[in-house]
Amino acid sequence: MAVIKSNSEHERMLARLMRAEAEGEGEQGMMMVGNVGVNRVLGDCLDFRNIRSIPDMVYQNPGGFEAVQKSYFYQKTRDRDVRLARRSIGGEQTWPASNALWFFRPAGACPDTWYNQQNTGRFKAHCFFAPTASDCPAVFRSNSPSNRSPIA
Repeated sequence: MAVIKSNSEHERMLARLMRAEAEGEGEQGMMMVGNVGVNRVLGDCLDFRNIRSIPDMVYQNPGGFEAVQKSYFYQKTRDRDVRLARRSIGGEQTWPASNALWFFRPAGACPDTWYNQQNTGRFKAHCFFAPTASDCPAVFRSNSPSNRSPIA
C-alpha cells in the first residue's frame, strides 16, 4: 500500500529524480533518494510544509533538487527505475535515508549536522540528515522489517 498518493506520471517523475540524483550509487542509492522524496511529501514540517505531492517535492523552489536543472533529469524513464520508485512510494525504507529529509555530497567527511539536522549516515558519496521526531513526526513512520527489505 502506498504511503503517499501517486499516479503513473508521478511514479515516472520520482524515478527520473532518483536516477538523476544517484544512478552512480546503484539501486540502493537511488532508493535512498526515493526515501528522502517520500519523506518530504509526508513530512508537512520545516522546509516542506506546503509539499503535498511528488511534483511539489520534485520542483520545490527554493529548496528543491539540483537534478531538475540538468537535462539528464528529463530523459525517458526506464522500467527498472519506475519499479524502484514504486517501492519508495510503497513505503520501503533504506537506512540511512529512512527518516531523512536531506542529503548532499560533501568534498570530505560527513558533518555531524547540516542546517541543524543530525547526520544519520553515509552511503557511498552521499550524507543523509534527518529532523528530530518532535520536529517531523510523520517521517518516523513504521520501520518494520517489511519496510527494510534488501534491494533486489
